[in-house]
Amino acid sequence: MMKTRYTIALAMLAGFGLGTVAVQGLHAQAKAPIYQVTEVEILDTEAYLKDYVPKAGAAIRAAGGKFLALGGKTTAFDGEPPKSRIVIQQWDSIDQIKAYRDSAAFKELLPIRDKLAKFRTYAVEGIAQ
Repeated sequence: MMKTRYTIALAMLAGFGLGTVAVQGLHAQAKAPIYQVTEVEILDTEAYLKDYVPKAGAAIRAAGGKFLALGGKTTAFDGEPPKSRIVIQQWDSIDQIKAYRDSAAFKELLPIRDKLAKFRTYAVEGIAQ
C-alpha cells in the first residue's frame, strides 16, 4: 500500500516536471511580433479612401499583415499630437514585411499611393508573449 502511494506521488511529480519543461519550451519558441507603424499625410482624402485603402488593405492582409490601428483619433500625452493618420500593423517577422514590400501587389500600389499621400514607415520588434 505504501509503495503504491510513493509510485503515485512520484508519477505526479514526474508529470508536473515534464509539463513545466514543455510549457517553457513552447514559450521559448514563441517569436516576438513585428509592428509596422506608418504615418500618413493624406493629400487627397476622398481618392485615398476610395482608390488606395481597399486595395492596400487587401494586399496587406493577403501577405499576412494584421491591422491593429487604422488612423483613429490620436491623443497626445506629451507634445503635440501628430497631424498624420497613424496606421499600425502586426506581422510575424521583418522578412514578411520585406517580402510584402518587394511583392508585385505592393509595387502596383506605389503610383497610386505616391500621388495621394506621403508616408513615413518603420518597424519595431514587439515582445514575445
